[in-house]
Parts: sequence; structure tokens; C-alpha cells
Amino acid sequence: MQKKKKKKNKNQKEKEEKAFWLCDRYLAFSIPEQARGQSESPGGAEPLLSLRSRPTGYMENSVSYSAIEDVQLLSWENAPKYCLQLTIPGGTVLLQAANSYLRDQWFHSLQWKKKIYKYKKVLSNPSRWEVVLKEIRTLVDMALTSPLQDDSINQAPLEIVSKLLSENTNLTTQEHENIIVAIAPLLENNHPPPDLCEFFCKHCRERPRSMVVIEVFTPVVQRILKHNMDFGKCPRLRLFTQEYILALNELNAGMEVVKKFIQSMHGPTGHCPHPRVLPNLVAVCLAAIYSCYEEFINSRDNSPSLKEIRNGCQQPCDRKPTLPLRLLHPSPDLVSQEATLSEARLKSVVVASSEIHVEVERTSTAKPALTASAGNDSEPNLIDCLMVSPACSTMSIELGPQADRTLGCYVEILKLLSDYDDWRPSLASLLQPIPFPKEALAHEKFTKELKYVIQRFAEDPRQEVHSCLLSVRAGKDGWFQLYSPGGVACDDDGELFASMVHILMGSCYKTKKFLLSLAENKLGPCMLLALRGNQTMVEILCLMLEYNIIDNNDTQLQIISTLESTDVGKRMYEQLCDRQRELKELQRKGGPTRLTLPSKSTDADLARLLSSGSFGNLENLSLAFTNVTSACAEHLIKLPSLKQLNLWSTQFGDAGLRLLSEHLTMLQVLNLCETPVTDAGLLALSSMKSLCSLNMNSTKLSADTYEDLKAKLPNLKEVDVRYTEAW
Repeated sequence: MQKKKKKKNKNQKEKEEKAFWLCDRYLAFSIPEQARGQSESPGGAEPLLSLRSRPTGYMENSVSYSAIEDVQLLSWENAPKYCLQLTIPGGTVLLQAANSYLRDQWFHSLQWKKKIYKYKKVLSNPSRWEVVLKEIRTLVDMALTSPLQDDSINQAPLEIVSKLLSENTNLTTQEHENIIVAIAPLLENNHPPPDLCEFFCKHCRERPRSMVVIEVFTPVVQRILKHNMDFGKCPRLRLFTQEYILALNELNAGMEVVKKFIQSMHGPTGHCPHPRVLPNLVAVCLAAIYSCYEEFINSRDNSPSLKEIRNGCQQPCDRKPTLPLRLLHPSPDLVSQEATLSEARLKSVVVASSEIHVEVERTSTAKPALTASAGNDSEPNLIDCLMVSPACSTMSIELGPQADRTLGCYVEILKLLSDYDDWRPSLASLLQPIPFPKEALAHEKFTKELKYVIQRFAEDPRQEVHSCLLSVRAGKDGWFQLYSPGGVACDDDGELFASMVHILMGSCYKTKKFLLSLAENKLGPCMLLALRGNQTMVEILCLMLEYNIIDNNDTQLQIISTLESTDVGKRMYEQLCDRQRELKELQRKGGPTRLTLPSKSTDADLARLLSSGSFGNLENLSLAFTNVTSACAEHLIKLPSLKQLNLWSTQFGDAGLRLLSEHLTMLQVLNLCETPVTDAGLLALSSMKSLCSLNMNSTKLSADTYEDLKAKLPNLKEVDVRYTEAW
């Protein structure tokens, strides 16, 4: 019962104290009941006598703090206890509290209010800064020595100084530093107000090597990072933290100082004792990195999406308009349709026959993507599975010197954060939705530096870490997609992608589902890396065959040929055949009729693949968006059944064309779009009498050569000569 009584008394005291602090500018106290029945006051003051005679016991008029001349504690024999005497012009006022605690709170509060209004008046019209600095120090000492326990005790002096600095912008650097040092004791346990944060930011930018930054600002920033902080409501605190870290980076030791600061925030133990440090640091880093690209973000004008950047889009001013193919014998329907094909998405017929149907699909903002199907086959499209569009090379991001330094500093901080084992799971979770703007992801320097962080996630054996490499939901890109071959951030020919696949397969409890995802979206990169001897990708292809992930026979045969092109692949495939005899049966039927080389493949990759087995049945070969050159022609001429050849956006030149024209006389469809061929090589095509479709879009074709080809190729029905002299 006594404990409950004490607790009740304590709560009552807190309520009474709170009620007192609700009075802001004016003071209005009630007269206790004990004082109402007394006939005279100890001091004989007239105001008290008039108050005692009022039935309500309240003061008729409020008394302003500035009118209080003196406050005293009263004590005399046989008189009411716990009294205060206020001296005001014309008399005194006697206040009686219920207990000594409340009386003392009133006394110190009144003293504080009197002094704080005095300092506000003195510092609002400064004359000599020596006096101002002295008054500030006295104000700080008063706040530190006050027995009152309230946040406003320390915040009020900071706000006064903040207002003083905002109204006097012509102070010298030394005066700035003197004021900062004077208020430093108050900052140890209090956040600086917004205006003061702005002043601190300015000082960090102008004097980054000042000792004030290290000695005064360090504990302030540490306190900000260790506490629960909603930077959305306090953006200037985040900006101050950002500028402080940049100031550390400007010191002689540079990033070593920043690294020591991060170590001090984590602590010496294996686990950081402050759970808010990491999310607060990440929030500061994200805001700083975003600010580096703010100029590009604000100037967006029909800018491409991340998907378009990944697909290698050009800037709107550089992109060519999408137009239908030019036909030798256009039908009226196609001519009328030509006027309506300026929509954002259109389809242009390249070949239309009873045996083959190839479509080219363009969008107004994306690189042309080739799709193909044979007959009425409803199986997965081979080219869709294997082709990866080249990464963006036309979207140039160049940062200014200051933005470049800021980016380097904060990416380095993210790398430091990823080195701590206890921070890595939370960091991976925070970065999983990819919080960076698309301009940052299209910036080669940024993605190259951030690659270290993604590598740390991929190497971590904990599933809660490396599973964050995947996207948060279907249809969204994750780090796994961005750093895969053909992804906007890939710069290593798939090494990081292979390590990510390895760790994800090692702990994936839904192996078949993951393999299905790879087969649908990343089969091309997997086959390219397997062709180059990567053991992880060889295992992936074997598992796809073992689990019957691939239904398309041509794709299965291409996977088998890819496996047999390397020693490790041949060994693992033989072991697989021992378990599944039907694979041997599939191979005995002959090679594939259609083959697509993965994007970024080279002449050596093509040679290795074609030498791994028999391709006598091959009719359709796509080398689109690979790195092959005319040197691969000596391997292509060994394909006697070849009828369709797609060389779109390769480095295949005139020498290769001349060699093809001498041997591949049965070729019917040839796509040379965006290749470096000239009239010298194109004239050689006149001997290929079976050609019925020829795409020379964006080549160096002349009008004379075009007329010559039309005359010498009687079966040529469809041709594309856009963006050439013949157009």
C-alpha cells in the first residue's frame, strides 16, 4: 500500500509540474485553501489581502515574468508552509504549494524564466561580441547547473543562439568557432535545432579541417546516429551528419578517418550495441548518393526506364524513328499500314513464308529485340531464352568534382558497413529493394564500386543475406538481375553472376523453381559461361536436363553441345547420361535445327560450340548482339543446311560476307542490320540466288549496289534498307 501511495504521490507531482510548464508567457497560480481563511499576511502586502477575500482563490490578473522583480522562499513560525513570495511593482504575491518539492520546482522555474527572458533581450540586440560571447557562456552555465529536469532547459539556450547566428551572418570565422565551443556542453545531450544545423553544415563546408569539427561535432553526430531518428521530420540533422562525414573525408588521412569513425560507431565488440546506428548511417548514405544525381534526376525529360537502360536504349535525340521494312513489292494493305506504325510499339515483317516466320519487335525507347518461332510451335522461344540485350553504352553520366568526391566517400562507407558480419543481414535487407535512382545504376563508376558490397552479400553463407540478392517481388529487378551478363551493372563477363548462382543454388530449398527462373530469363548467360568452362554453370545446365526444365528439343540439343564443348562439361554430361538414357536417344537423332549463341559470345565461343558435335541439321543460326567477327565465317561455311543467319549488331564485315557467298548458296534469310559491311562485301551477295529476305538496315549500302542486288537476286522479296543511302 505504501508503494502504491508513493507512486500516486509521484504521479501527482509530475502532473503538477507539467501543469506549471504549460504556462508560457504569463503566470497564473491558484491560492491554496489554507491561505484563504487567514486575516492578514506575514508581509502585509495589499495584493495578497485582496486575493484572500475573493471566493474563488485565483488571481484576478496574470503577472508577466518580466514584471517579477524578485522571488524568495519564505519561512516563519506558525505560518503556512511551502510558500513563495513574488515581488512585483506595487506589492508582493504570496504563493503556497502543497509540498516542498512543488515549491522548489516553482522557485527554480520562476528563476529560470526570469533569466531566459533577460538573455533573449540582451542577445537580440548585440553590440560588442566580447560581451555577447560572455553572456552565452553564462547562459550555458545556467542551463547546466539548473536543478530542473526538462528538455526545454537545454533547448531554449540553443534556440536563442541559433536565432542570434541566423540574424548576424557577417561574423568572422573565429567568432563562429568561439560560439560553437561555448555551446558545446549543451550539445552533448541535446540535438541542435534546425537553424543551428544549417550553421554547422556551413561551417563543415567552409572549414572542414577546423578542430571544431573533430572535437565538438563528433559527439553530436554520434548522438544523432545512436538515437531513434526520423530523418524525414528532421532533414537538417541528416544533412548535418552528411556534411560532417564529408568534412572528415577532407582531412589529410581522408577515408582512414571516416573508417575510424565507422568503427567507433560500431564499437569494439563483434555486435554493435546500438541498433539504430546502421539504419541511420544507411539513410545518410542513400540521401548523399541521391544528391549526387539530383541534377540528372531534375532534368529528366522522357528519360528511359531502368528496363530500357538495361536493354541499351539511346537518348531520345539519338534514337532513330521506328519505321516498317521497305518492300520491293508492297501490298496496298502494308502501304496503308505504314502510316499508322509510328506508335510506341510496332511489328515489322522480315520474313513470311509457309515454313518460317520471323518477327522484329521494336519499341520507341528500347533496342530492337529479335523473336522467332518455327511453324505453329508453341514451345518456348529459343531466341527469347538466350539473347541478352547489350548494356547501355549511350547514356553518359558524368558528375562534377564535388559530386564525384561525395559519391566516392559514401560508396566507400557502404563497403565498410558490408564488412561487419552483424550489420550485413540488415544492410542486405535495406538495399534489397534497390533504393538508388536509375541514373546511379546507369553510372559505370557507381555500379563498379558497389559491386564489392554485392560480392559480400553473395559470399555470405547465411540465407537471410544472400537471398536479398533476388528481387523483392516478381517483375522487379534485383541485384541478381543487374549484375548478370547483359545487366546494366555487369562489367566482368559474369563472374559475380556465377558466384551468386552458386550460393543461391547451394541453399535454395526450391531448386526446381529457381532453375525454371534461370531457364526463362538467364539461360543465355548460363550457356555462355558454361561454354567458357565455368563449373557452376555446367552443373546448372546438367540439372536443367535432369529435371526436364527445358521442353524445346533444339534448346536441349544446344545445351548438350555446350556441355560437350569443355572437359568438365563432357564429364558431367556422361555421368548424367548414365542416369538418364533418354538423353542419349535425343542426341542420336541428330543435332539441333535452330541455334542461338548467347549475347556477348566471341568467335572462340562459336568455334568451341560448333566443334563439340554434329550440326548437319542446323537451319537457323542467330548470332545477334554477340561479339563475333568475320573470322567466324570459316566455321559458318561448315553448316551445309543453313537457311537463316542473323548477324544483327555484330562486327561481321566484308571479308566474312565474301566467304559466305562462296559456300552458303542455300541461304534464304540474312540479317546484316547494324553491321560494318560496305558495298565491297554486299556486292558478293549477288551470287546467293536463294536469298528471299535481306536486312541491310543501318549499313553502308549505296543506292547503286542496292539496284544491282535487286537485279541479280530474282527471289529477293523483302529487304530493309532504312538508314542507308538507298533509303
